[in-house]
Amino acid sequence: MLEGAGINVVREEVTRVDSANKSVFVSGGEEFKYDKLYLATGSSSFIPPIEGNDLEGVMTLRGLPDAEKIKTYITGKDAKNIAFIGAGFISMEIASLLAETSPGSFNITVIELMDRPLPLMLDKDMSGFVREYLEEKGLNILTGVKVEKLSGDDGRVSGVVLSSGETLDTDMVFMNVGVRPNIGLARDIGLEMGQFGIKVNTFQETSDPDILAGGDCVEKFNFITKKPTPGQLRGPAVVQGRLAAKRLAGFDIEFPGVLDAGGCKMFDMTITATGFTEENAAKEGFETVSAVVDSRSKHGMIPGMKPWKIKLVFDRKTEKLIGGQIVSHSIAPAREIDAVTAFILGGKTIPELTTFTSACNPDISSEPSMEPITIAAEQALQKLKKQ
Repeated sequence: MLEGAGINVVREEVTRVDSANKSVFVSGGEEFKYDKLYLATGSSSFIPPIEGNDLEGVMTLRGLPDAEKIKTYITGKDAKNIAFIGAGFISMEIASLLAETSPGSFNITVIELMDRPLPLMLDKDMSGFVREYLEEKGLNILTGVKVEKLSGDDGRVSGVVLSSGETLDTDMVFMNVGVRPNIGLARDIGLEMGQFGIKVNTFQETSDPDILAGGDCVEKFNFITKKPTPGQLRGPAVVQGRLAAKRLAGFDIEFPGVLDAGGCKMFDMTITATGFTEENAAKEGFETVSAVVDSRSKHGMIPGMKPWKIKLVFDRKTEKLIGGQIVSHSIAPAREIDAVTAFILGGKTIPELTTFTSACNPDISSEPSMEPITIAAEQALQKLKKQ
């Protein structure tokens, strides 16, 4: 597709960039001149400095080669006991996928240092429903536990030693505890760095006016606080690439910041979140008011109705919406998180959201009197009056 559009695609490693002479050198020996350069070097899985992290059978998942390696190892080594370090969405999706596609074939344990699964997406009152559901599906979830080291047998991982002193037998370990930006090339060029990656302005321009960058390799800023943040998700990367292209085409459209909106699916449960959890909002100095509402995918009298739950988080001082979380047994309601994101971007307040009405039909939603975003705003309004 790219080549058909007249784009020259070169599959080589970039070994050096001479920004003074505007040249890019690749491993094959070629030199490419540029007027403008865009860096999209992405990120790499972070391997925590745990003893035994180099043993055979310790895996991360970042791309297709990792997935192929995992699949080969599981089948070739007859791995039965599988441990996941970290309960973020990558770990939880892989764990549930293995359990769903091969029921009864694996003993799966997820180990999380914090007090709940999906700790960056959900507050404890929402993650509790997820944990209960996944444990019913056969996953063993350990929270508030630290991994001290990995033990091995003949160079292959065989156990996970916990801070409690317990050792879990394992044939394979997944480490999915975050990523780090690939900034080596940018450092070599001499570009200015931020706390979380390459420093760019709102037009994706680096400290060198002829070099732009975007995606996981750059530092972003939070839409609400305007503070630096990693923001290493697919959505912001796509938008930043488009904005850089628009900048080169002569448009002046600024990046608005990130809300870290994301989602994941485990078995038939879909989880989505945007903005701040109550916990993270408190860390940023916000005093919050929140509401949790139980809803349903369609009118309660219609067969096939599935339950879902939404939580909205507001800043008590400004009454503005600053976060939302959804746990749903149906995919469609989980997409309502995009409406929550739009309301945050629009600066909507508790009183304003009490007037929100949804496009209602008994087969695709509950009923007008039970629109969950509106009800959550009503409940938050009552909590404000009690203060």
